[in-house]
Amino acid sequence: MQIRFADSRPKGDYALVLPVAGKNRIALDSLGSDRKAVDAALKSQRFEGDGGSAAELYVPADGGVRRLLVVGTGDGTTSADAAEKIGGAVPARLLVSGEKHAVLDLIGLNFDAEAAARVALAASLRSWRYDRYRTKLKDKQKPTLTELTIVGAPKDAAGIWEKRWKPVYEGVSFTRELVTEPANIIYPETFVERVKGAVKGTGLEVEVLDGAAMKKLGMGALLGVAQGSVRDGRLLILCWNGGKQGDAPVAFVGKGVTFDTGGISIKPAAGMEAMKWDMGGAGAVAGAMIALAKRKAKANIVGICGLVENMPDGNAQRPGDVVT
Repeated sequence: MQIRFADSRPKGDYALVLPVAGKNRIALDSLGSDRKAVDAALKSQRFEGDGGSAAELYVPADGGVRRLLVVGTGDGTTSADAAEKIGGAVPARLLVSGEKHAVLDLIGLNFDAEAAARVALAASLRSWRYDRYRTKLKDKQKPTLTELTIVGAPKDAAGIWEKRWKPVYEGVSFTRELVTEPANIIYPETFVERVKGAVKGTGLEVEVLDGAAMKKLGMGALLGVAQGSVRDGRLLILCWNGGKQGDAPVAFVGKGVTFDTGGISIKPAAGMEAMKWDMGGAGAVAGAMIALAKRKAKANIVGICGLVENMPDGNAQRPGDVVT
């Protein structure tokens, strides 16, 4: 979903989103002569502006009608957390609604630039989907909302979104993609290739060790997990050097068992499909490194992903084996 910031509402077709704090509904004054009818409609829906609540209705606009989404903010706090709840409410209600463009009007709510940027973060995160394998979706189940315009944010909000929070969204999205893919698509080798493609142009340094290199270094514990699989293990190292030269790096180490059957000590069949998520730690490290690099973090950071597939086989590691 494309996020834009603007000083005023655009022309054309869009759904209008107005946040209101409890019974303080000053945001509705912008509706002019339609305000009275909107108040009556909200009353009939028992909408009281509580945090997390929302009401939908239609108002006249340009000779037609416009969808209006009123979002409750509770006590009216202008914290970043409150801003995120507002941002998340937009795609939660409108993503598959048929609307293509939403305009969220923050005028008069006194959000600072940081909080307004977090509106964009929450809206982006809440709109994330991975429909690659959903081949039977009906048209009304498919996302339609592709654009969000945030009106009335402080002038610095757009820059904070682009430099600070959009990279976080992109890192989170990449992690979600990795952990969503099935184990026949993401295994040690393809995990590495997917990450290599994602980090191009970020300045991250990438080093990869295959099974032979790890054996030479004596990584027997990691290789022992992989020895029952036809998939060779990998060790993925991502380096970001944004701090002072010579400063010790912060290290993130992520577990990357791309599928964990339990090996010889095989796990119960019920829920076995969930064991593709045993690489979630490595996925989180990869996403975090992408976010940090895109934010140009002023630190030296190393991300390490130990990547193996644990399968039952005649060559699988046995309980009690000694590894070095």
